[in-house]
Amino acid sequence: MRLLPKSLFGRLVLVLLGGLLLAQLATLYINITERDQLLYRAGGMRLAQQISDIVKLLDSLPAEERRRVAAVFSAPPLSVSLERPPIAQSAASSETDIPLSMFTTVLRYALGENAKINVTRPEGAPRGFRRQGRFGGEGMPWIPQHMWARDMHGFSPGGAFFTVQIALRDGTWVTFDSLVSPQAAAMPMRVALTLLVLLGTVIVLSLVAVRWVTGPLSSLASAAEKLGEDINRPPLPEAGPVEVQRAAKAFNTMQRRLARFISDRTRVLTAMSHDLKTPITRMRLRTELLDDETVRTKFVRDLDEMESMVTQTLEFMRDTSAGEPLQRVDIMALLESLQTDYQDTGRPVEIQGSVVHPYSGRPLALRRCLTNLVENAVRYGDRATIKVEDSARAITVRVLDEGPGIPEPELEQAFEPFFRGEASRSRETGGTGLGLGIARNIARAHGGELVLRNRAGGGLEAILTLPRAAAQ
Repeated sequence: MRLLPKSLFGRLVLVLLGGLLLAQLATLYINITERDQLLYRAGGMRLAQQISDIVKLLDSLPAEERRRVAAVFSAPPLSVSLERPPIAQSAASSETDIPLSMFTTVLRYALGENAKINVTRPEGAPRGFRRQGRFGGEGMPWIPQHMWARDMHGFSPGGAFFTVQIALRDGTWVTFDSLVSPQAAAMPMRVALTLLVLLGTVIVLSLVAVRWVTGPLSSLASAAEKLGEDINRPPLPEAGPVEVQRAAKAFNTMQRRLARFISDRTRVLTAMSHDLKTPITRMRLRTELLDDETVRTKFVRDLDEMESMVTQTLEFMRDTSAGEPLQRVDIMALLESLQTDYQDTGRPVEIQGSVVHPYSGRPLALRRCLTNLVENAVRYGDRATIKVEDSARAITVRVLDEGPGIPEPELEQAFEPFFRGEASRSRETGGTGLGLGIARNIARAHGGELVLRNRAGGGLEAILTLPRAAAQ
């Protein structure tokens, strides 16, 4: 099913247009078929009445005047001849040929049941329609060539040739070569144009209706995508059909509950931060009173680690970057500032590539995200290499290190809170297991993504993608 559109809008349009097209084709076929039958009947009745009137007139004339009168009535689509011998009529063809049977019935009704009539359908144009020369000869030589082409070849393919022979009262046979035609191309084109206008109107209305139905679904999907970026985004308008109103109301209720839950959790964590920092401060004061230098150093290190864990946990849970306004950020200036800070501490950081245009984002949050990535690289790999790629759609920042890497099954677990791999569990490297989780939250708040990959030659690669359109 690869040919099916992926969107609901595309599939609904395909079903509607397919059904409309089939319906219009069936309607066109029925209209043309019914029209042909009606025109056959109407044309056959007129032609039968015309033949009946000519026969009655010829019966009333003497033999020497009949030829001149026949020549007068011989004009497309009817040819009249008094010189043709009688033709044999096939009973089988009369039974199987519906147009022939219909025309014969109408003709007998006009002339009477006692009239001697022979009606046949030649495969090609009958003799009366075969042009023999410009002057004289059989057929209708007095008709100019352009009129002949217009009258004889302008009929629709549904037209039917008939050769009719009728015996006069004195036994003379008069032959009529005739054409019953559904008036050629003008009417079918008009019918087709009418159906085309109807089809176009219905298609436009269908597209509007489908867009009207699927539009709220697109809005709901967009709102769900942006909910992860800003939990306090404006609620969806609760308007439209009843089903759409219910969906929008349910989504807004969910958003309010999530915002209230996060707000309550933030207040609890803020209180915990205040309560935890107070005993940590008292413990620092008491640590300074210790006489044993070795014990005091261990206490200070433990307290620093505790305070770091409390601070980073609060940053991870509160996500303070959500309230920061968007600004035009010079990514290269931000990276160069980080490079300078780390080089001042003796940890080398190299930058490759550049960003041409500013990025619309939250500068403090982006700095925290990049700092966490570079901090991991220099902590576990001694040095960091930052590769920057810029395009019209996104900025890609790759932070590479030369450390031991992470086992493949643990690459995704590294973003979970308090996860620490084997390389980060020693006291020398430290770490709380929250840095990568905070960095990914910031990336996703900008509509981007953060993933980890092990390098082929050893080390880890953190790939940060920041799409321009999403943040702007």
